[in-house]
Amino acid sequence: MSKNLVIVESPAKAKTIEGYLGKDYKVVSSYGHVRDLPKGDKAIDKANRFAPTYEVTPDKKEVIKNLKKLVKDAEMVYLASDDDREGEAISWHLKEVLKLKDAETKRIVFREITKNAIIKAIENPRGIDYDLVNAQQARRILDRLVGFELSPILWKKIKTGLSAGRVQSVAVRLIVEREREIEKHQAKSSFRITAQFSADGKAFKAELPKKFETKEEAEEFLKGCLQAEFSVENLEKKPAKKTPAPPFTTSTMQQEASRKLYFSVAQTMSVAQKLYEAGKITYMRTDSVNLSNDAMNSAEKEIKSSYGDEYHKPRKYTSKSDSAQEAHEAIRPTDFSVMEASGDRNEQRLYELIWKRAIASQMSDAQLEKTTVTIAISNQDQNLVAQGEIIKFDGFLKVYLEDTDDENEEDDKVERGLLPPITVGQTLNLIEMKGRESFTRSAPRYTEASLVKKLEELGIGRPSTYAPTISTIQRREYVVKESRDGKERDYTEMVIADGEFKEEKKTEITGAEKQKLFPTNVAMVVNDFLVEHFPNVIDFSFTARVEKEFDDIAHGGKVWQDMIDDFYGKFHHRVEETEQVARQDLNTSRLIGTHPENGKPVTARLGKFGPLVQIGDNEDEDKKFASLKKGQFIENITMDEALELFKLPRDVGMFEDKKVVAAIGRFGPYVRHDGNFVSLPKELDPLSVTEEEAIQLIKDKREADAKKHIKTFDENPDIQLLNGRWGPYIKFGKNNYKIPKDKVAEDLTYAETIEIIENQPEPKKGRFARKKK
Repeated sequence: MSKNLVIVESPAKAKTIEGYLGKDYKVVSSYGHVRDLPKGDKAIDKANRFAPTYEVTPDKKEVIKNLKKLVKDAEMVYLASDDDREGEAISWHLKEVLKLKDAETKRIVFREITKNAIIKAIENPRGIDYDLVNAQQARRILDRLVGFELSPILWKKIKTGLSAGRVQSVAVRLIVEREREIEKHQAKSSFRITAQFSADGKAFKAELPKKFETKEEAEEFLKGCLQAEFSVENLEKKPAKKTPAPPFTTSTMQQEASRKLYFSVAQTMSVAQKLYEAGKITYMRTDSVNLSNDAMNSAEKEIKSSYGDEYHKPRKYTSKSDSAQEAHEAIRPTDFSVMEASGDRNEQRLYELIWKRAIASQMSDAQLEKTTVTIAISNQDQNLVAQGEIIKFDGFLKVYLEDTDDENEEDDKVERGLLPPITVGQTLNLIEMKGRESFTRSAPRYTEASLVKKLEELGIGRPSTYAPTISTIQRREYVVKESRDGKERDYTEMVIADGEFKEEKKTEITGAEKQKLFPTNVAMVVNDFLVEHFPNVIDFSFTARVEKEFDDIAHGGKVWQDMIDDFYGKFHHRVEETEQVARQDLNTSRLIGTHPENGKPVTARLGKFGPLVQIGDNEDEDKKFASLKKGQFIENITMDEALELFKLPRDVGMFEDKKVVAAIGRFGPYVRHDGNFVSLPKELDPLSVTEEEAIQLIKDKREADAKKHIKTFDENPDIQLLNGRWGPYIKFGKNNYKIPKDKVAEDLTYAETIEIIENQPEPKKGRFARKKK
């Protein structure tokens, strides 16, 4: 038995570390947190300075039992959970549950899983940092108090099953307010003038710096240029430089992985966790842009050997955030000489991104030359401008260039490229000049990555909270992430070429969205309720101030109980006041107007199964309901749109002597035939889907179901062997069971199937779990 026991958070980490420490050390995993606040109102003693009661979570009882046996035989226990507040709290909970004595317990921390880092940590142990523990406790207790008291209010006043949270509700508010901003936006048109010239047989583009507000002004300018001559009035060349971005923090990694790799925030963190546990990168939860001296020396060696001495420039970065832990490091490779991190494609792609970003941060500036050409128009008092840019020395651009979230107002923005040789006074040949109508755009909807960026700018949340927050608001159906098609829009384009003026009406697609965050009707209603009755809870500056107070606790500058006491008194009083508000006094439904035929009120509101419109008041025995379509909102649906919905359910036609009906249900539009339901794809509308299209969908669904079905058993038809997204599985009642890899589904007997089910008394959670709708 090993003299020393090291307890880490994950089994993957344990395996890596044990290989570094040798036979005198046994490394085991706690599998994350081992204790938490129990459900119910007994978890926090509000009358006793918010004293928490913790209990071992049911799934960790066996883990603790095994750890106690190992502790009994060890001379020294090293608590080696992550080097942050959550990790500190895990170590403290382990010390408490395992009843570890100070003399036989050491806390060690490291931010990379390499042999040097692990040995150094063992040689430099410390005690548990109770300030960090208290900061984590304060966050957990405050969030429990807010959720525990707010959620029941939402159930009573709006709809059962709703939830609220201190950070999640602020994130939802950002998305709701952005949606309303987009809805109110009135696009204004203007005309932008661009021209294409040739000089010595080479073409280049130029642009008029100002836009024309009206078509008439643009047309007058273009027609005036028909007889004009164009010449180079001025030529200006200036040196410029580009500087590399700092190495990744958690949020910048999430943003760049979204832009370049199309990863969700949760996926980025999951892949980064695997790279960290395999010892390939430093700890992936950090708000520091600092690199250690060792890392800078390692980067210098790699840059000079791969690219040359002139490509190296050492840089020390400091974070703008007051809360950043500069003693920690940015996310970087543990060994810059390693280019292959994993056989897994996504792990390799993220590793390369991290490697390039960190290496580029220690490389020379890119040296540029920017050229601005002013082009005179003989019969106009305005000039055109052409801009070019050449790279004189690529520097860090040899490795990496950061993307941005900016969505340019102009899709056909004149790009800076290499200009042909031009001299002042030179006459230019006009190939064509174009006046194109363009429209102002609203602020863009948030992506996961741009929402993280906004939360960070506001000081809301910390590296460990971004991914869980964004996952939570989607899981609770306040927000949906999806792509939506744009709409056609007409625009005018005028062109002069070869001495002629032409005008043409064209169409473009506008408003298309790719993987953006959209609020649901539930989000709109809940947000308005919270803004009215609990303004502090979802106030941006207030939430940021709470985060700052957690930081103060972590640095030993504030007592956590005092901080919670300051918050809770006012908050609880507000809860009690809101309890008295009658449900009918809440603005959770909207009167659209009066039905044009029967004079009954038409309202939009939240129903048990989602947003709906209703004809007739609640006392009307003949009242009718219709579900809203995706993208329709209670707050702005029109009477015409509402009346269209009452055309559903709609008889589409007949198939096999049975009716085909189109409708909208809880989970979206569908067609129904012979008791079976088939979802409509997004390009088909239940109000216009044809009989032919519906029949094809029914046939396709049958074919897919036939492929899905492997076999059933006469002994018990409730047991089915099916093909799923991740391979064959057993379905029994409402539960799904994984089939062992050494078994072939088609060959399974009834007895073997029963044995598999009995050996998995609880269905496997995660990817084989039955998804709740």
